[in-house]
Amino acid sequence: MLAAEPFSVGLTGGIGSGKTTVAKLFSQRGASVVDTDAIARSLTQPGGAAIDAIRAEFGPEAIGASGAMDRARMREQVFADPQVKKRLEGILHPLIRLQCEQAASAATGDYVIFDVPLLVETPYWRERVARILVVDCPEELQLSRVMARSGMSEVQVKAIIAAQATRQQRLSVADDVIINDGDVASLAAEIDRLHALYRRLADATEGK
Repeated sequence: MLAAEPFSVGLTGGIGSGKTTVAKLFSQRGASVVDTDAIARSLTQPGGAAIDAIRAEFGPEAIGASGAMDRARMREQVFADPQVKKRLEGILHPLIRLQCEQAASAATGDYVIFDVPLLVETPYWRERVARILVVDCPEELQLSRVMARSGMSEVQVKAIIAAQATRQQRLSVADDVIINDGDVASLAAEIDRLHALYRRLADATEGK
């Protein structure tokens, strides 16, 4: 008999929304968090599973002296040419999905949260998860948070925000929304409420 599919939530939010903090708080409460960004980074590190394919597709200059993908160079090309983005995603996305499924199968938490920055832009993820949780905040707060932590200019951060799904697009697919524009105490209360909901839904799924 096949093991039951674990109940899963797709977590997303724009840059600077506080999604990473939210994922950490869910993990502390017993959820198994699968971080697609961390998986993508591991695939493009020296010896990573995507390195040979990236070198073959984009040439040796796409790989830095350390043996990792030259992230700055590829980011420039991706922003300049949508076809480059499509080709890179064609290499990375199947590998990311495979590792995500392996991690989900091995998960021992109350339920699985897939932390997916580009969830709205990726039909696979919208169909893969049982619920979508969006972390939201005003764009001005996104800007100030990212500028403070990264040292990037306002123009640079606005370019990243413009390349992502809009707030309206994210909110339109959300089953649940956390407005992360206040203090940690109010954020923790929202996490507690949703964690209890997701545990109930996971228990009901397992009981089928």
